[in-house]
Amino acid sequence: MQRNARQRCAQNLLLAVTLSILVSPAHSQETDGKTELQQKVAAVKQSVAQNQQALRQYTWTEKMETIFKGETKSSKQSQCQYGPDGKVQKTELGSTPPPKQARGVKGRVIEKKTDEMKDYMVRVASLIKRYVPPEGSQMQDSYQAGKAAIQPTGGEIVTLVFGDYAKPGDSVKLTFDTASKKIRGYEVNTYLDAPADVVTLKVVFANLPDGTNYVAQTLLDATAKQIQIRTTSTGYTKL
Repeated sequence: MQRNARQRCAQNLLLAVTLSILVSPAHSQETDGKTELQQKVAAVKQSVAQNQQALRQYTWTEKMETIFKGETKSSKQSQCQYGPDGKVQKTELGSTPPPKQARGVKGRVIEKKTDEMKDYMVRVASLIKRYVPPEGSQMQDSYQAGKAAIQPTGGEIVTLVFGDYAKPGDSVKLTFDTASKKIRGYEVNTYLDAPADVVTLKVVFANLPDGTNYVAQTLLDATAKQIQIRTTSTGYTKL
């Protein structure tokens, strides 16, 4: 009996050692992955906060173009800077005149559709404010909910993906340079009222001479209505 007991003890010990060998590396890798993701999220949050503060020292020119079915319908230029409340203040510099309106029944139909489009885009603009600029607390919420992940990109560039960022089923993809600690790209995939009413936003970032990160160009695409808003920012000058 003592021999059988020793054999069972040895078998249990061997099983325990085998399980520890099989389980520990996976657990370690999972822990390392979560730690890396948490570190990257923290670095992005810090980068966003620092750049928002630095940009308040600047004024710049913004050109906004409205594109319908691939054709540019209007454009507007504005001088921009941050106000005391932390919001961007814009002074219009010039714009293209609106096209001549048709008269009669056709004119009224066109006017009605134009007003509907304007109302729609006002709602889209309000939606996009929930995503721009990137908000550190929302990234943290997505991470804590287990909806954030790292996509391998190669080199010093990493891509962070945040699901359910501002709405259920949406996603935000952020490309981050870990060496310079700067955001290089930012993409939003969301919707207005229903998932079929797709709204996307692509943002390209660049650096000023002092290293401040800024939005060089954005492309807002309201797919359902075939409307795009392209915004380009240039001429950054310190106040």
